[in-house]
Amino acid sequence: MCGICGVVGRRHATPIVFEGLRRLEYRGYDSAGIATLVDGRVERRRAAGKLDNLAALLKKSPLPGTTGIGHTRWATHGAPTACNAHPHGTERVAIVHNGIIENFETLRRELEAAGQVFETETDSETIALLVDYHLQQGLEPKEAALRALRRLEGAYAVAMIFAGHEGLMIGACHSAPLAVGFGDDEMFLGSDSLALAPLTRRIAYMEDGDCVVITPKGAEFMDFEGAPVERTIQLTALAAGSIGKDGYRHYMEKELHEHPLVIGQTLQRMVDPASRRVILPELPFDLAEVPRAVITACGSAFFAGMIGRYWLEEIARLPVDIDVASEMRYRNPPLTEGSLGLLISQSGETADTLAALRSLREKAVHIVSVLNVEHSTMARESDVVLGTVAGPEISVASTKAFTAQLTVLACLTIATARARRKLDTLAEEHLVSALLDLPSRAAEVFNQTDAIRAMAQVVVEARDVLYLGRGSMFPVAMEGALKLKEISYIHAEAYAAGEMKHGPISLIDRTVPIVATVPSNALFEKTLSNLQEAKARGGRLLVFTDTKGAERVSAIAEQMVVLPHVHDFVAPILQTIPVQMLAYEVAVLKGTDVDQPRNLAKSVTVE
Repeated sequence: MCGICGVVGRRHATPIVFEGLRRLEYRGYDSAGIATLVDGRVERRRAAGKLDNLAALLKKSPLPGTTGIGHTRWATHGAPTACNAHPHGTERVAIVHNGIIENFETLRRELEAAGQVFETETDSETIALLVDYHLQQGLEPKEAALRALRRLEGAYAVAMIFAGHEGLMIGACHSAPLAVGFGDDEMFLGSDSLALAPLTRRIAYMEDGDCVVITPKGAEFMDFEGAPVERTIQLTALAAGSIGKDGYRHYMEKELHEHPLVIGQTLQRMVDPASRRVILPELPFDLAEVPRAVITACGSAFFAGMIGRYWLEEIARLPVDIDVASEMRYRNPPLTEGSLGLLISQSGETADTLAALRSLREKAVHIVSVLNVEHSTMARESDVVLGTVAGPEISVASTKAFTAQLTVLACLTIATARARRKLDTLAEEHLVSALLDLPSRAAEVFNQTDAIRAMAQVVVEARDVLYLGRGSMFPVAMEGALKLKEISYIHAEAYAAGEMKHGPISLIDRTVPIVATVPSNALFEKTLSNLQEAKARGGRLLVFTDTKGAERVSAIAEQMVVLPHVHDFVAPILQTIPVQMLAYEVAVLKGTDVDQPRNLAKSVTVE
């Protein structure tokens, strides 16, 4: 959540910072602002709503200066107003902050007693007034910042600029990401490398408890006590132009069409096509000796984990527990030393998943993370990272990252089954062949766009929608329901098809469409029976099936999308694509903000 971009150097800061914020819009936000030093003074421009509102304000009241910070805010404490928007500050300092300061109420009372005057409802303003207080006591910016940082509790990434100190910026982070970009006689600070991609490829990723003092000539890294620390400068492969829409109406539409590409790219990294074998990176443990696995994630990544659980238990015969990350550590499950902790996250910064990782680490569990950002905090704290090779995903609602996660989990399943001797060479070749065939089958799904749009015409009129699936199709149904809720704001719930008779069947009438994922697998007949029960009660059936199942389904379905027939193993990956497309087409018909749905953030970095 939230985005930070900052620059010190030789060029006007505001255009650079503003474009950095544009690249961070994918995180979700409800207000934005920029602060620069103008003739040594701190000046700010802030606006509620989208960046276009800030752009209009800047056009009316320009903001010069070569030292600047900017922020896109996702409200936690205080309403999304211009007053509560970042940067916060005084005549001496301006700050931007991602995260939550957990002890802000205590600090606020202390500062108010000392005569500091608050103007906002936010926890973030506490940082500004705490630093300001120390500046008033005669401390220089670096010591004032360090003294303030040592008082903060919670998760935060923060950037600060100081009146009278042109070319100086201080950044710090704890349990929230921050990256430093190195240019020629200018330096940059950003929430992630995507914000900095057009500016530099030379990036150092800060670690928890890091503070950095930035000038146009470089960066000095230290801990909160001021002791020097070393941080490696890395070359990022992220291209400056990699986030364009390429002619699509929305980033989400573009990313939906990238499903075949990212599945193929991920397979290219993990599969040897000549030998038809999965090749994992070197592991510091033996998969054959792992007694149990625990999978944990949030949102769509959790649904990917549910499918992974089906695969690992059925094919690799590995016992698997699965928990939503926000609940796992509170449940405090007993775990056998040497178990496998499998964590899934698009950003690698998801606060709850990161907290679960650290909880698992304390239990001597092997940590393997499936991530789309391989320089993230979770990547640094994992034993092994299995990258999804999905590229930047800008739309808040995850699409291509989800199928890439499934592709990685499928490969991991095969490798685990081989290590545990549950899969012979011929069987492995058969499953790998099904995976290698998947990108071309995924591309065929887009031939059904018209049928999906026709289905969307039914869904868009509904107030409530039921999604049904059996076996590994149940998590696919959950993913479809989540996408519909996220971007169209239509209430949708997913159920295991066999559970329909245990309550949800009472909801069925002509106003509640039923979306079902029904490939022609071993569970086809049972799922078809469930749909017939719904049909008998007036249910409007909207069914995703395949060429083998279409004839049977057509007799009861009001609308049907016919997909290519694929191996049962990869069917969940293929079936995911059209249910995501359906949500997209419904949202387009409703006219909602598809890429940045209300109240949502792409990277959820607070618990």
